[in-house]
Amino acid sequence: MKADLKQIQSPIKAEMAEFELKFKDLMKSRVKLLDHIMNYIVKRKGKQMRPMFVFLSSGVCGGINESTYRGAALIELLHTASLVHDDVVDDANYRRGFFSINALWKNKIAVLVGDFLLSRGLLLSVDHNDFEFLRIVSNAMKEMAEGELLQIAKARKLDITEDIYYDIIRQKTASLMASCCAMGASSTDSDPETIEKMRVFGEKVGMAFQIKDDLFDYGEDEIGKPVGIDIKEKKMTLPLIFALQKADWFEKKRIIFLIRNKSNSKKSVNEVIEFVKKSGGLEYAKTVMNKYYKEAMDILEVFPESDYKQSLADLVNYSIERKK
Repeated sequence: MKADLKQIQSPIKAEMAEFELKFKDLMKSRVKLLDHIMNYIVKRKGKQMRPMFVFLSSGVCGGINESTYRGAALIELLHTASLVHDDVVDDANYRRGFFSINALWKNKIAVLVGDFLLSRGLLLSVDHNDFEFLRIVSNAMKEMAEGELLQIAKARKLDITEDIYYDIIRQKTASLMASCCAMGASSTDSDPETIEKMRVFGEKVGMAFQIKDDLFDYGEDEIGKPVGIDIKEKKMTLPLIFALQKADWFEKKRIIFLIRNKSNSKKSVNEVIEFVKKSGGLEYAKTVMNKYYKEAMDILEVFPESDYKQSLADLVNYSIERKK
């Protein structure tokens, strides 16, 4: 039987409850408007998978301590800041089914809120001399920004190759997951080799996680995100890249024309989806996703058996097999 999030969280149940209280405290501000927005963010938190990755990685590498809470908070503050800024960049009005910050308070305030969250996290590390945490998170921030800009640059030409796609998702998505696992290991004073193992483990999980997300665009799960969003936004994901690689010159030109000029048309989007499905793009993406999954699990295998390790393996399974 597959574990649900409640079961996965059981070895760190007390720590996650304490983390929630600590995190709420960190979000407090003396500015009434900012305090109001922080309360809105806290009440609409997601599954908190990233703090779970930090705590479980820490458990696998030697045990959870006070600095693990700060590491998890730093990751969550960075992640929340990046989501707030992403919604401004994407002009998105909704986040997890609720109105986004920019939809409710406009772009100017949303950008400042993202800046506040980021600086709050950085100060948390500076105040406790957690300089290794700062290095891990600063690297993730750099990678995420570079990945986003690379994707924007390539979306204009629609010339993304498979290798460039892997670079984009490694930087945009996998770098943050890698930071979670490296952060957990680093909080236990593990040796550099162990921290690097956990970082690579997190990166592999992040790669598989993003490919799974890309598959939702093709209606791979009825309760996933709405179909065709990536195509409408002219995002070249692995199923489409593979299908275009296999297509002849004429078909490739036709599909690229539809994406470039007709992506607002439901008929054209459906045509692209059918083209990808017939070309075996979904099967290929699943194969690559499972390759990254296996590589991640092979790394985890070398660590001693524990409840933390089992839950971490279950969390990876959950993230790959999720329905939305």
